[in-house]
Amino acid sequence: MPRTRRDLREACLAEGMAIIASDGLEKLSLREVARRLGVSHQAPYKHFASRDHILAEMVSRAFDAFATFLDAHPKSDNPDQDMANMGVDYLRYAQERPLEYRLMFGTPLPDGEAFPEMMAKAKHAFSLLVSGLKRRAHLTGTERSDDAILLDALVIWSSLHGLASVKSSSVLHTLDLPPALIERSDAHMIHGLSALIASAGDQSAH
Repeated sequence: MPRTRRDLREACLAEGMAIIASDGLEKLSLREVARRLGVSHQAPYKHFASRDHILAEMVSRAFDAFATFLDAHPKSDNPDQDMANMGVDYLRYAQERPLEYRLMFGTPLPDGEAFPEMMAKAKHAFSLLVSGLKRRAHLTGTERSDDAILLDALVIWSSLHGLASVKSSSVLHTLDLPPALIERSDAHMIHGLSALIASAGDQSAH
């Protein structure tokens, strides 16, 4: 049983993640968290006003960890390689931490207006991609408008998210693809997106 208020708060968050992992988001409730922790059903409410509050905190932490993971590579003088590294890390995170990835991108989130800090964390993760594209444009002397950068970021994010989602689902089994081909899909995706970024820059230069 948690010994301090901080212990209880962290235990509630950990147990909430465990509930989602084992039984799905629909089973998450503060009462169920309390039951599994062996504390009074009112105890979690000392830290979280509602189910949405504990969920928003879990989502915020997931986005924090995601952004840290994406930003872990030291920046080099090769912006194309830096962007490729970020793409590889995105797909790695989805594969290595599927629960957190699903929590961020595969579950209904609490109201963003009610939880602005959660939304700020989510936007920060996306901003890393935008910043990388702006840095590439600057270092390569490519003129790109803010709207063009945002469109590029959206296409890249959507493509990576699509591949990560497909690989974590049962869809691939219906296609009966060779395992070796599936293993090559990440590298193929990164190569294609790198070519797309370079092509967009070339077109804007004309």
